[in-house]
Amino acid sequence: MDVFVARQPILNRIQRTYGYELLFRDGFSNLFPDIDGEEASSKVLSNSFFSIGMDQLVFEKKAFINFTQGLLIKKIPTMFPKEKIVIEILEDVDPTDEVIAACREMGASGYELALDDFVYDKQLKPFIDIVNIIKCDFRSTPLDQIKAILLDLPKNKRLKFLAEKVEMQDEFDQAVSMGFEYFQGYFFSKPQIVKGKDIPTSTLNLLQIVAEANSDGFDFARLERHILQDISISYKLLRYINSAFFRRINEISSIRQALILLGEKEVKRFISLMVVAKLAPGKPDELIRTSIIRAKLAELIARHINDKYNEAEVFTMGLFSLIDAILDQDIGDLMGRLPLSESIKTALVRGEGRLADFLALVTSYEKGHWEEFHERAQHLRLGEEVVPQCYTEAVGWADALASIQQ
Repeated sequence: MDVFVARQPILNRIQRTYGYELLFRDGFSNLFPDIDGEEASSKVLSNSFFSIGMDQLVFEKKAFINFTQGLLIKKIPTMFPKEKIVIEILEDVDPTDEVIAACREMGASGYELALDDFVYDKQLKPFIDIVNIIKCDFRSTPLDQIKAILLDLPKNKRLKFLAEKVEMQDEFDQAVSMGFEYFQGYFFSKPQIVKGKDIPTSTLNLLQIVAEANSDGFDFARLERHILQDISISYKLLRYINSAFFRRINEISSIRQALILLGEKEVKRFISLMVVAKLAPGKPDELIRTSIIRAKLAELIARHINDKYNEAEVFTMGLFSLIDAILDQDIGDLMGRLPLSESIKTALVRGEGRLADFLALVTSYEKGHWEEFHERAQHLRLGEEVVPQCYTEAVGWADALASIQQ
């Protein structure tokens, strides 16, 4: 059985990544209807930790994982390192004496526990007394009800609150003012468009560099001209090619020579990392990470689709899919200024054309929207079994690149 695991970021108040919830439960109910929740959870845990590798999925962060009532009673979470996981108690778990005793024992052993989709009920008090995090759903629970919940709960330094399904910046701001410590959702990937805000010439040059690096007609001479206009990237490129990693006898001092020695694929990788990181000062790390994951995932999946897609084109589409949020600009205005293919522009601006289904496939997997992912994969005649490994590779690559910038 293939294991489909995606992750959703959990950020703190300063929008730094605290951990990831591993998204698999809905995937199994949609794709594997004959498997019960406990078997699905067990198989995903086994594959996540032992086959894929938890470090590959969440890097150095915490993994928030849902556990069914039966798995909690059996204390299955104790099979895994307490430093790596947060035990999520699902909303349908009954606070029986057996469950409470198991959770209390795991908490005493140093495991963090979270109460999922919380709506206040006095029957849940035994859970409230032992968990570390309470998750409130901003989509299914009205704000006034959430405020009432926060007022009703005991005030102590141990208990933290997590705002779940926060999709807009104003929702994030509201949650911060209400006292939430952690935030889950994709609010960081929504642009804060300011009318009249222009794009500096230096930023346009950076965008042209990455577009040129990933264009179908890759040309060393044109790319060299763009890079020479940016001292920072020129310096980093020469420093990189002359590093101990390459063990050069003679120092490389020419941008053209550096580009040729690296080769097309390595140049694309290097340029993408350098440029995207430079474009988003002050933005959440997760925004850049998500852009890079989308790009790499799109490139890897393209190799497995019968209707051949240009790998460079789909990589660029994924990389630019969040450019409006990175620059807080309208996506239509941005696409009008960039030398990208019409296929990319049509997919990003209007959600239409040959690449639109491809982008939807990547983003639906990223967010754990398994039903949509299944439909898109069928439409593209993609064998779904190849995607989990592609996603894991893309996540590992993006996290490793991001760590270099820190």
